[in-house]
Amino acid sequence: MADTHFDRCRLVLITPETEDDDHLLDSVRSALSGGDVASLILSPGARHEKAFQTLAEKVVAIAQEKGVAVMIADDTRVAGRVGADGVHLEDAKATMAETMERFDGRLMFGAGGAKTRHEALELGETQPDYVFFGRIGYDNKPDPHPRNLAMADWWASMVAIPCVTMGGSMPQSAVAVAETGSDFVALSTAVFSGPESPGERVSTINTMLDEKAPRFTEEVE
Repeated sequence: MADTHFDRCRLVLITPETEDDDHLLDSVRSALSGGDVASLILSPGARHEKAFQTLAEKVVAIAQEKGVAVMIADDTRVAGRVGADGVHLEDAKATMAETMERFDGRLMFGAGGAKTRHEALELGETQPDYVFFGRIGYDNKPDPHPRNLAMADWWASMVAIPCVTMGGSMPQSAVAVAETGSDFVALSTAVFSGPESPGERVSTINTMLDEKAPRFTEEVE
């Protein structure tokens, strides 16, 4: 998910909760037309495996054409079958090390589920591609959860592994996440709900990050 051309927090999108595949695909197309997106986390929602795989194939094709990495939430089989870039594990504590060993570098892995600093460090020991602070679907308040911001601020100051931090339901919440030093801000409701199109929301958020996000201190190649 890293991109050496960016020296500030970047956007990660989490697909909206909808059972309408056509609507979801249109929303993803719109969002990815709006500017920089580092990656997309695709969640199955209530879909069974076969239906989710069919959807995932289409999402992967749309996203990868735009150079956007796709992380499949909690399903290594679907990720492998559709050629996704990786897997996002919502509760990685129990299975992270074993799952990463089984795939031996063939997929990227994101590690979620850490509620304490100790749990986050334990996840970090497995060397995931990123650690995720927050939970999918818990962005129903305007601002990011204070615990997620605190975890991101602590992590970014001392650990080299990138972190992705869940934002709130408003586009402006991306700036609060960026101010922690988080490498990425994850947004769903803030992009896929509202009077503007997802593409317009992505454009607005990138403009805010360009103007207000602190720059990383390390040299960008």
